[in-house]
Amino acid sequence: MKSGRRLENKVVLIVGGGQIPGETIGNGRATALTFAREGAKIAVADIDIDLAQETVQLVHDQGGEAFAIQGDISKETDCARFVSETFDCYHQLNILQNNVGIGPGDSGTNKITVEGWKRILDVNLTGMFLIIKYVLPIMQKQRSGVITNISSTISIAANTNVRGSSADQNEREGQIAYRVSKTGVNSLTESFAISQARYGIRVNAILPGLMETPNAIETVIGSINISREELIRMRDEQVPLLGKQGTAWDVANAALFLASNEARFITGVLLPVDGGLNLKRG
Repeated sequence: MKSGRRLENKVVLIVGGGQIPGETIGNGRATALTFAREGAKIAVADIDIDLAQETVQLVHDQGGEAFAIQGDISKETDCARFVSETFDCYHQLNILQNNVGIGPGDSGTNKITVEGWKRILDVNLTGMFLIIKYVLPIMQKQRSGVITNISSTISIAANTNVRGSSADQNEREGQIAYRVSKTGVNSLTESFAISQARYGIRVNAILPGLMETPNAIETVIGSINISREELIRMRDEQVPLLGKQGTAWDVANAALFLASNEARFITGVLLPVDGGLNLKRG
């Protein structure tokens, strides 16, 4: 194992560290692998324990240390347990990576329902608040910590229809709840950043744009009548930087920087990782 790694002996809780099946890698899994290569010990929390275990095995395969926790971020008791199990195992908790998020496909089969609205807000926003709530006492006592929330460029863009003319009305209505939840994540990030600065806790958000991840590709293919090739083409052509979507590794590398000591003076930042997409959508 090489020395001088950027997260040596740091303990990371990645909430949403599994991923749905797909041809590419997801943000949570890519972040787990990237952090582990830099010396971090990883707790992988996910609602699907099998998917979390797959990530853990990949970490083990590259010589890292990790274990899996099953639970639902929208349930307060599960959030408390994510934190307690991580701390009980490693006796510290230095970095929280809030990766969980669901999208418009979870909003219903016709128009968005009250239940669909509540589900998106509970998972994407309230869940992040709950897990931060239980992490803070540990980080405050340590007088240090890093919290990185995954938001979306849709939270700061005027144009919410980023999937092209084939997106149906239900998807656009679902994006309303999604956008509101991610805008809330931004505000949550800034609020905690200023309130926790005196404890040495840094809180930032990453705002991915169009990324070729299973959650972005597989869920859309399943909800609208479009081929994988056509969907990828439509998404690629919207990205200013070389006309190509990003990948989960781009998000993971941004998360690594924010978690490392290189970003020691950075807090309250909403960092787009989008190949210039937000500049185009404006």
